Amino acid sequence: MKIVSGNSYEELCQRAAVIFSEQIRKKPDSVLGLATGSTPLGLYRELVRLYEAGRLDFSQIRTVNLDEYYPLRPEHPQSYHYYMQENLFGHVNLRAENCYLPDGAAPDPALACVAYDQRIEQLGGIDLQLLGLGENGHIGFNEPGSELCADTHLTELSESTVHANARFFANEAEVPRRAITMGMAGILKARRILLIAYGKKKHAAVAALLDNRITPQVPATLLKLHPDVTVLCDGGAFLG
Repeated sequence: MKIVSGNSYEELCQRAAVIFSEQIRKKPDSVLGLATGSTPLGLYRELVRLYEAGRLDFSQIRTVNLDEYYPLRPEHPQSYHYYMQENLFGHVNLRAENCYLPDGAAPDPALACVAYDQRIEQLGGIDLQLLGLGENGHIGFNEPGSELCADTHLTELSESTVHANARFFANEAEVPRRAITMGMAGILKARRILLIAYGKKKHAAVAALLDNRITPQVPATLLKLHPDVTVLCDGGAFLG
């Protein structure tokens, strides 16, 4: 695991954009694993800027997202479909048919989860997976517990995650209590992983990445099993 520290959120996003840009230029039809929430917003803005400057081409890129609230339809303003369209997809030359997210409106979520994993395999797997880091150490919506699910699955969100995500909704009561998320096995199958963490609230989770433990109580610690993980963090996340 490679730890890279930066002085600000903006610097972390610029470093992340360099990594994504190198991947896109090296392999123009890369499969990019994408994340949502507040952490990736600066990265997406930088990728849009590079595209508008004529320095990136997304026309052959395929994308898969980590998760989606359940049950939310794609057009719901708090769905991750909507988020991706507003913050990245609608601003670059990605082809709509090459962008995949879990189906948050699926009548049979179990079947949709199996289909999602099959789709990722059909694409040839994920070349570069972007991750944020929950305050409780979750990645995707893989929450702390005595055991973790390997494959894409429907999961119950912890109260701490619901509380943290309430800032995106009118109030906490509106936050969905379930989500479809890529499982830990799917995340670890990515050829390369990039995790961004910033702010003092992420310090405990980052500290767990730096010690010698691997525990489902801090799902992110399973990243220690992967051969190519880069963690970008600021002083707050790194030093507390």
